[in-house]
Amino acid sequence: MRMGAGIVGRLPFTVRAAGGIAGPAAFTLAWITSSIRQVGYSVRDEHISGLAAPDARTPAIMIGGFVGLGTGTILFASALEEALGGPERSGPGPFLVRCAGAGVLAAAALRRDRMLLHPPEGVVGQSWRNDGHDIASGVGYACLVAAPLFFSHRFAHDPEWAALRTPAIVGAGVSAAMLVAFSPTVGRPYGGILQRVAVTTPMLASAAFAWRLLRRGT
Repeated sequence: MRMGAGIVGRLPFTVRAAGGIAGPAAFTLAWITSSIRQVGYSVRDEHISGLAAPDARTPAIMIGGFVGLGTGTILFASALEEALGGPERSGPGPFLVRCAGAGVLAAAALRRDRMLLHPPEGVVGQSWRNDGHDIASGVGYACLVAAPLFFSHRFAHDPEWAALRTPAIVGAGVSAAMLVAFSPTVGRPYGGILQRVAVTTPMLASAAFAWRLLRRGT
């Protein structure tokens, strides 16, 4: 992980910081575009991951969205770490953001078996790749929920970032609440909408932090 972070760290700071905006934007655009192009797909009930399944109409678009989000998140983590004083002073927050990005990339590689949560009769069970996708997605989201808590602790001891402590705590709380609310709705009506809200919440927080970094500079 540190080797990868070193390679990423050679990129310009603004490029890395912009990853926190470009990644979420690419992912959101991908699922919106894929949803529009997909016949027989309900945004209300179906999950985003299904749009990358082999039986989806344009899986490459959604896979690209996952890759864009994962890559952008890793770049963003590197910029955060640098802005907060490096690995020793930044705390675990950037590491968790980096892990979230890695989880998204793993989810892109380990695709869901089928587009629909409830496939036609006669189709039962799921592959280890499908299970791996669910695990990778869960780990990535959990890291994004936990990271702001560590950032809030770090910001409390730095006047330059103190104003962001409360937003970090609130963001973590909202993301955690969304995760709790979404879990019982998996496979149920309106689960797709709640999932999109749950996914978008931490991405908006990342984009806001990235914008702060871009305005601040190195």
